[in-house]
Amino acid sequence: MPMVLHLPKADPPLRTAVLEAAAVAVVTLCYDERVAPGGPWEADFRSWVDGRIRKVARRARGAHWLAAQEVEGVTVEIDGAQARALVPGLVDELDPRIKRLQVGGTDLEHDEPGEPQDPKLPVLWVNSSLDMTLGKSAAQVGHASMMLADAMTPDARAAWSAAGWACAVREATPSRWREVADLVAARRAIAVRDAGFTEVAPGSMTVVAVPGH
Repeated sequence: MPMVLHLPKADPPLRTAVLEAAAVAVVTLCYDERVAPGGPWEADFRSWVDGRIRKVARRARGAHWLAAQEVEGVTVEIDGAQARALVPGLVDELDPRIKRLQVGGTDLEHDEPGEPQDPKLPVLWVNSSLDMTLGKSAAQVGHASMMLADAMTPDARAAWSAAGWACAVREATPSRWREVADLVAARRAIAVRDAGFTEVAPGSMTVVAVPGH
């Protein structure tokens, strides 16, 4: 699944907002009616889900960002940050408008959004000790949002969908990471474990998704 992050040179968005937009964009696409049986995106989406699920985040600005809107997918904006999740496909069939975008090269400073304020919202806790780039983190929170939705009961998932799949993304301090890891062990949270293709070692726990209550 290609992802595109809008990172303008002038007045760039906050890192946290970009990650939240990325997480919401992925889960929104995964439950879009166009991936449902009979939908125009069903075949490509099913092939991706049934195979090796990977996501790659690229950056865009200006005309390249506008061109990315022409490629089938879903764009989400949160607090001025924009991310677009595209319909999955084969790597060698990637649309030229997306293929030309850089995977790395631009990052954003870590901001301090504070503690999540709404206990009803899921929180995606990023393992700060791994020092992942923005693009890697975006892919990981995208994994977390879709895995959390998949693990929910139908009623809980419908309620989250009705709320626009809103969630909070936060960097976990070492002590917070221990807390959320305990929730994973108690089966009260969902962990993303990376395959290790880029940046982190295979099996690294990159994000923990804690459902709202």
